[in-house]
Amino acid sequence: MWTDAIKHADWRVSPLVWVAAVLMALAAWAGLRMTPSHFLADDKPPVALETMVPTSFSGWQVDPSQAVLLVDPNLKKAIDALYTQTLSRLYVGPSGERVLLSIAYGRNQNSESTAAHRPEFCYSAQGFVVRRVGVSPLDLGTHQIQAVRLDAFSGERREPISYWVTLNDEPALPGWQRKVKQLRYGLQGKIVDGMLVRVSTLRGLREGGALDGDFALQNRFLKDMSAAMPPDVRARFFGR
Repeated sequence: MWTDAIKHADWRVSPLVWVAAVLMALAAWAGLRMTPSHFLADDKPPVALETMVPTSFSGWQVDPSQAVLLVDPNLKKAIDALYTQTLSRLYVGPSGERVLLSIAYGRNQNSESTAAHRPEFCYSAQGFVVRRVGVSPLDLGTHQIQAVRLDAFSGERREPISYWVTLNDEPALPGWQRKVKQLRYGLQGKIVDGMLVRVSTLRGLREGGALDGDFALQNRFLKDMSAAMPPDVRARFFGR
């Protein structure tokens, strides 16, 4: 009886089912084909932050006796897992000026989960209140880039901050600008590398004066640092 039922069953499949199956197969194939697999970092000389960033230039010198930034141990663990390399230094200028430099480099900057985290979030995670001042141009002499300006507070400590990111030696800002670049590289099957470059200065919470002076000092430091680097190295940090 069961044999007769199977023999006389209608095994025809609706054309819509076949179309759906073909479309699903094509989508799976396209997904595999479009999954980025080529690391652009492999096409360039390897990054070595300690040697690429000079320890002295234009009267600026590294002060090795000072702790650059106190980081929560859990946050430091997350940072070490996310980035390929990091560098933190305190520089002292010819007139005693002090600038904190922090750089994070990652081989995979293709998505929000792997890309450099914005300083707003990192500082907030350490108990700072962070206020976004805006975005302003940074004149490097050779070219100009855009930098995000922040003002961070914690206890009696106030820290004006400037930062930007690079993707494959192109300057960018976090947000839609970085997302568009990430998408562009991903659609080409490429895994883009990049950096987050951040500088800051320290001042007391009750110190008067506008932040323009802090940002002008940071601009001068960054312009001097850029000028001290060979062009091919400079592009990794400041874009082209």
